[in-house]
Amino acid sequence: MPANLFPAPVEIFRFLPEIILALGGTLIMVLEALTGDRQPKNALGHVSLAALFAALVAAVAVHGSPGPAFSSMLLVDGFATFFRVVVIAVGILTVFSSYRYLSREGANTGEYYALVLFSVAGQGVMVTANELIMIFIGLEISSIATYVMAGLLRDDARANESALKYFLLGSFATAFLLYGIAFLYGATGTTNLTAIRETVLRADGPSPLLLGLAAALMLVGFGFKISSAPFQMWAPDVYQGAPTPVTAFMSAGPKAAAFAIFLRVFVTIFEPIGDRWEPIIWVFALASMTIGNFAALTQSNVKRMLAYSSIAHAGYVLVALCARSDIGTAAAMFYLAAYALMNVGAFAVVAYICGKGEKYVGIDDLAGLGSRRPAVAAALTIFLCSLIGVPLTGGFFGKFYIFKAALESKLIWLTVLGLLNSAVAAYYYLRMLVVMYMREPGEATENLEPLPAGLRTALFTSAAGVLLLGIFPSRILEFAVQSAKLFGR
Repeated sequence: MPANLFPAPVEIFRFLPEIILALGGTLIMVLEALTGDRQPKNALGHVSLAALFAALVAAVAVHGSPGPAFSSMLLVDGFATFFRVVVIAVGILTVFSSYRYLSREGANTGEYYALVLFSVAGQGVMVTANELIMIFIGLEISSIATYVMAGLLRDDARANESALKYFLLGSFATAFLLYGIAFLYGATGTTNLTAIRETVLRADGPSPLLLGLAAALMLVGFGFKISSAPFQMWAPDVYQGAPTPVTAFMSAGPKAAAFAIFLRVFVTIFEPIGDRWEPIIWVFALASMTIGNFAALTQSNVKRMLAYSSIAHAGYVLVALCARSDIGTAAAMFYLAAYALMNVGAFAVVAYICGKGEKYVGIDDLAGLGSRRPAVAAALTIFLCSLIGVPLTGGFFGKFYIFKAALESKLIWLTVLGLLNSAVAAYYYLRMLVVMYMREPGEATENLEPLPAGLRTALFTSAAGVLLLGIFPSRILEFAVQSAKLFGR
């Protein structure tokens, strides 16, 4: 039998993080079936953490052996390694913040931890994919697991509605993405990103009309996954109804992975027609920032407010995509890493104070947190300041580099409007700080339990990460810039 039917050891090595995650998820499902109620479910959470940490080590190790794998369907480069580390880190923080919440809600099952691993594995496939079919496979692995996680609390009508709405709208958006892939294959005769780019660059390349139609259809699919306007309608309801640790997970990990494939596809294969799609992305970026920020102003529910905030932040990243430059790609990478940390941390605080049945999720329920739990309030302050873009936080440098890239690309009006939107956003974030520190404790904060170990780990690790990115951004930014220089070439 021909030897080339079997992958080389180096190809298996380049896919090692996803192999570890898939095997870890399968092991958890088998262990739960074998042990039933005899095994403490936290032990299965420990297994998932072991798999995630092993995958993180593997992702870093694999970076030392970059290159294609499995007939160039996957590609390990600096860009893939960066997002691999981000999505795995989000998985780790999510598991740490889930222990106490799941126990309190009576939903501490092994299937949850297995679904986290499967979803992260799918995201790993997405960010390393160099082929449209692999992008779709990774997207569906991640999405299906996340749909199920959103409905984890089976007796909660809000969670059921959230999961159903997420599934139906997600499937609808995926159909657009598949149509775009089909048109692109019909126009170029291949689904490999590198081969498509070479075909597009040829003088006798595909019809610009067909290429533009494929880009438009794929833009709809990607727009839903990153919750950008005008495809953001699902986010507030799904974020509010899903269990809070799941909301934290879906707002950071799948979103970062979706932006990774968005960047890889549009910078790699659609760059030759960038003059045509840039105005559309310009409008999407402005609409996302404006709709997200102004809708967040009126919210009284913390989860809905953070959902609209996430729409606005998708707009900021789209500004970097509009720049169509190496510094723009690097800025988007840096910002997504910072955003993942600050968003997971903010939702970890919500998971701590919300109580059984998520009774306390209003902004007013934060009243007195600064006096009752000063360490938790300090961590939330760091996250909110980073979301605003206050100096010495990761969010500040993320926005700084995004708008710097936009200015260098002569996107003057988009930069000005983006900065004005950031000023609007400061109002609703500062409102939470006022409630925390300047109001008397209410029912939600009066009798808070001691901060559980897992939640403490997630909370303060995220806060430390946000500060490190704000005080010492150079190492991460240099890696992002070097990755962007080789990206899409």
